Amino acid sequence: MTPRRVAIAHDHLVQRGGAERLVATMAGALPGAPVFTSVYDPEATYEAFEKLDVRPLALNRFRFFRNDHRRALLTLPVTFSRLEVEADVLLCSSAGWAHSVRTTGRKLVYWHAPNRWIHSPKTALAGQLPLLRFALEAGRRPLQRWDRSAVRSADLHLANSTSVQQRLRQLYGIDAEVLHPPFMLGHGDEAALDGVEPDFVLLVSRRRAYKNVEAAVEAFRSLPDERLVVIGDRTRGAGAAATAPANVTFVGEVSDAQLRWAYRQARALLAPAIEDFGLTPVEAAAFATPTVALHGGGYLDTVVNDHTGLFFERAEPALIAQAVRDVATHSWDRAALVEHADRFSVTRFACELNGYVDRLARSTWGG
Repeated sequence: MTPRRVAIAHDHLVQRGGAERLVATMAGALPGAPVFTSVYDPEATYEAFEKLDVRPLALNRFRFFRNDHRRALLTLPVTFSRLEVEADVLLCSSAGWAHSVRTTGRKLVYWHAPNRWIHSPKTALAGQLPLLRFALEAGRRPLQRWDRSAVRSADLHLANSTSVQQRLRQLYGIDAEVLHPPFMLGHGDEAALDGVEPDFVLLVSRRRAYKNVEAAVEAFRSLPDERLVVIGDRTRGAGAAATAPANVTFVGEVSDAQLRWAYRQARALLAPAIEDFGLTPVEAAAFATPTVALHGGGYLDTVVNDHTGLFFERAEPALIAQAVRDVATHSWDRAALVEHADRFSVTRFACELNGYVDRLARSTWGG
């Protein structure tokens, strides 16, 4: 491999989500690359970052921003745009602002999604932070101009799904190549969830309006013989848990060992969200568990209907309930499920990512 200086930029590192896990995987594929970000809370995200060279912006000094990264949104167009990273290739992992970081070499942007704070603030902040939502809506046009200028500064674009690829084309007129994220949970130790018996329907999701957790919970009122286990941030689920039917259990955040156990012991994964990629069906398939998913978005890349899962057309309780009934009576080829997940290997992702980085590094040197 050609020697090259590589750096990574990511929006924020203050939670345990698919994007954060992928950044850690990117860093593993690009040894020695420093990771630049807006705010970083080691206790709130994955332990893997403690072994990496993470370089947050100056605003990281304030816990006010670390506790809720959205409080810094209006500062990020300026603070990220002022940051210049010395590298042959800068890999920007972006769903918001990181693609505006400048570099002395070439810029490769990996898109988890276009910036929803700018392009759809009502959806991104549905029912939350009304003053911030008002400010984003008021400044929408200048922010969109800033966003499009930042997009044009990249030399190459990658999208995590065909859905995101299409949205990038519609919003910016760019043709991104698709590089699917890998299955990153891995196979290792498993630990049972306290008080949870096997053979349940599993939902893995943070509590956001577009995740449709409420519709999923409501569906189980008409499924008294089924059980739903919801893994996610317990504090945001407190209200729903108080009004949920008795066959729905909220367990909050879990360890990787507990998540592996949950995937293996589940009858099916329920995926009702509008996702840009939708990694959980791949994780479920790795443990031979089928998925019931909303028909759209990233799930079109990660669920094969009648092969690795079943689709429902809208996130409505009645449709979700029927899909849960159908998945229980469907005959599943467990080996085919695992084979499907193998297509999303870390090795494949690392090899393809290094290919893109090498291509840009050679162009930096005029090779």
